[in-house]
Amino acid sequence: MVFRVRTGVPPMNQLRDEMDRLLSNFVAHPTVAGATRFVTGRESPAVNVWETAENVFAECELPGVKPEFLDITVVGSELTIKGTRTDDASQGSTYHRRERDLGSFTRLIRLPVEVVADHVQASLRDGVLLITMPKSETAKPRKVQVQTIG
Repeated sequence: MVFRVRTGVPPMNQLRDEMDRLLSNFVAHPTVAGATRFVTGRESPAVNVWETAENVFAECELPGVKPEFLDITVVGSELTIKGTRTDDASQGSTYHRRERDLGSFTRLIRLPVEVVADHVQASLRDGVLLITMPKSETAKPRKVQVQTIG
């Protein structure tokens, strides 16, 4: 095994990084057209979820997915993103490496609060889906007035 010299990195961390890199090359499985995809250990597509005082946002990486192949539903505090990624360019092509998944996908995300499903908006720009979900009134923070007695 060959170790790369990195300054400031403890030897055990360097060994772990090298073992992860080595094993990732062996943990592969076949995909469409006999190409291989390496398992990364994360869900696909990648999703970020964050909130402000008024809204919950979900941002999802969807390069190559057309809006007509997306189905987004919100029920209570659960967001479901379903879609299909097609590859029209692969007709008659031979892949030497394929890491981007093709076909259908589904992501179910439990939201931190309940949202108003009737007012959810979604936009797809440059391969990034942004979903804006207004919080329900019961989920919004409320200022409590403190009263003095006596």
